[in-house]
Amino acid sequence: MKRQYLGCVGKVANGINTVHLAYVREGTGHALIGAREWIPAGQIGDPVTSALAGLPADLVFRTKGQLAIDILTEAFADGVLLDFVCGDEVYGSCTELREYCEDHDQAYVLRIPSSFRLALSGGVTLTCQQAAARLGRRRGWEVRSAGSGSKGHRWYAWAWLATASARHHVLIRRHLQNGELAYHYCYLPEGQPPSPSRPIRAAGLRWPAEEDFELGKDCFGLDQTQVRLYAAIARHTVLVMAALAICAVTAALLRRRTDTRAPAPVRPDQSPPADPGMIPLTVPETCHLLAHPPPPGAASHWLAWRRRHQALSAWYHQRTRLARNTEIALVR
Repeated sequence: MKRQYLGCVGKVANGINTVHLAYVREGTGHALIGAREWIPAGQIGDPVTSALAGLPADLVFRTKGQLAIDILTEAFADGVLLDFVCGDEVYGSCTELREYCEDHDQAYVLRIPSSFRLALSGGVTLTCQQAAARLGRRRGWEVRSAGSGSKGHRWYAWAWLATASARHHVLIRRHLQNGELAYHYCYLPEGQPPSPSRPIRAAGLRWPAEEDFELGKDCFGLDQTQVRLYAAIARHTVLVMAALAICAVTAALLRRRTDTRAPAPVRPDQSPPADPGMIPLTVPETCHLLAHPPPPGAASHWLAWRRRHQALSAWYHQRTRLARNTEIALVR
């Protein structure tokens, strides 16, 4: 625990930095399945601070990339199979993590900064920003969905660039409205087709990890502990992850039985359905039902009304997105 930059608040604050592994299955559910606390080197090297924090005597400093390797090693040992490993720029910039995945024939789609240097064919070396500038805004881009959310498909323009290595590619994502670019370094092991289709879907599935943090904090108190010792923080984190996993699995098992939504709109001028149905049970609602089963009456009616309202709201969002299809079709 110290004052440090925290991404969740966007500034320097007093808090804890952790590395988490989220397991995501598209269309089913997601939960946190691994975690490590990042301890600054200064705290590990200071005997007084180390003792006050209850740090193990054999604890050594590990970067976030190295902690990610530790989590993946345990996950693989437990039989967890991953189609892709995804992560933000902190992990994409970690050469050791990328080499670990490649040594284990593990495909990855990792965000990298615009300054990341690429070795292209012909002995040319460019930064990601320079490579994107050579494409311009017309040549080499293809509009594809990064997956569907509550408001419909999430459309972006994508560019797929080959490198000097047959197994490595660069995936560039461009926002259709503001033109903002995001870069992904991709590795596809031998036997996997060098096509952008699956990496694009993988890149679009990074948001569930952020949702897991939000649910962990809002529903299970991930950020509300007052403990300060290393072991106590680890225990609290594990308990929160277990509670989140139980509710995520329960919601996934009930998904088909509780999803009664009306068909999605197909035209931007389509009239709303007479009965919008209800969205499937979500993790927060599952958590509430398991902790406080509602008695017959107002509580159950309120739950049904909220799920029905969310289904209708999502239907209108999806219809609004249909009006943008003309604009999307014009992007090349």
